[in-house]
Amino acid sequence: MNPSLQQLHAYPFEKLRTLFAQSTPPAEHEKISLSIGEPQHPCPPIVINALMEHQALFSKYAATKGLPELRSAIAQWCTTRFKLEHAPLSPETDVLPVSGTREALFSFTQAAIDRSKKAPTVIMPNPCYQIYEGAALLAGAQPYYLPCREEEGFIPN
Repeated sequence: MNPSLQQLHAYPFEKLRTLFAQSTPPAEHEKISLSIGEPQHPCPPIVINALMEHQALFSKYAATKGLPELRSAIAQWCTTRFKLEHAPLSPETDVLPVSGTREALFSFTQAAIDRSKKAPTVIMPNPCYQIYEGAALLAGAQPYYLPCREEEGFIPN
């Protein structure tokens, strides 16, 4: 096993579950869930219908790069959303659909860290998405946290 696993912290939602198990909220207050960010609204019928129409494909793996139409739509959306008209994204070289951000951030970090360098450092905002720290530690790097303070607009200084 990777000895760096010992450096990982418990996932924040595990910490919350432990804390919540030790308390009883006041009955007069409405419960506000602070759990993992799962959808709270019903799935739109258009999505359910699309899934039902394509259920024969559930037992097949998707292409690693995803469908060209999907990559094109993502590239166009990002180009418009982030005003990248001067340097639009290429669906072939700039877009790779993933199952989730943790998968992508972890995989990118493992590929980008050069373990042959002495004490590689990964710079990350603080607070950060916990996978930044975990991916850095498991790649053999040391996290370096840049404070993101309210008075600075939560932008790392």
